[in-house]
Amino acid sequence: MNKNESKEYKQSIADLYSTRSQSYDRSEWHDRLARNLVDYANINVGSKVLDIATGTGMVAFYAASRVGSDGSVVGIDISEGMIQVANAKLKSSDYSNVTFEIGDGEIIAFEENSFDYIFCGSALIWMADIQTALSHWRTKLKSKGKIGFHAFSENAFITGVVAQTVLEKYGVSYLMSKATGSADKCQNLLKQAGYRKVEIKIASDGNYISREDALNSWVTATHPAPGQFPHPMSTMTEIQLSEAQSDFERRLEMLNTEKGIWNDMTTFYVFGEK
Repeated sequence: MNKNESKEYKQSIADLYSTRSQSYDRSEWHDRLARNLVDYANINVGSKVLDIATGTGMVAFYAASRVGSDGSVVGIDISEGMIQVANAKLKSSDYSNVTFEIGDGEIIAFEENSFDYIFCGSALIWMADIQTALSHWRTKLKSKGKIGFHAFSENAFITGVVAQTVLEKYGVSYLMSKATGSADKCQNLLKQAGYRKVEIKIASDGNYISREDALNSWVTATHPAPGQFPHPMSTMTEIQLSEAQSDFERRLEMLNTEKGIWNDMTTFYVFGEK
């Protein structure tokens, strides 16, 4: 995408997450992912940490509890709404080693060799250019500093997987987690960005979702598509969109059971060293 497209794409993401900011902390699942990412990194007391796409600060606050008063954590996010919530939480907390600020994860203003750890929880697929972002982040790490991020299997999130299959019939490639959808892909991304000692922990996860929730999860061109702009569905006609949604609903009906529809959420916890 060109410069103007990138700007519009990032603004759409900022707007999306600002609308989600007030309810984001209700998710026990997001909190569990954040804690696992920090725990698996085995961060040291006194470390300097950068949390990219910090959201409401789940990773940042937990990392702050691990680095202690001699360490520090900076959380940046492109969403003003998310940063407002994070700062409100900070104001009512006892943490003095955390700061939050608006920031674009692909254009980090901090000096090179500044951080011992850089985290990105669940947001890598939203980067306009994942490979370039990872290379950029490496320059901000100290020697032997560590990158850590979440990624999800390309078979994760059943409604998105079914939508991908349906849209392919119309020549539409809807990427979602495809760029980071396997351990091999994650490993290759880090190696190509110059990281070494790549380690990946694969955690099986998932739950049953209701038929109603699944049917209401049809994708639309008004919702940002991770890593894609313009939205890949923007070229579809109204007739095609209607047909595709009907096909989507039929396929989900076939997957429905007495328990609901199984929603795989296999998670990769990925780490690499500078």
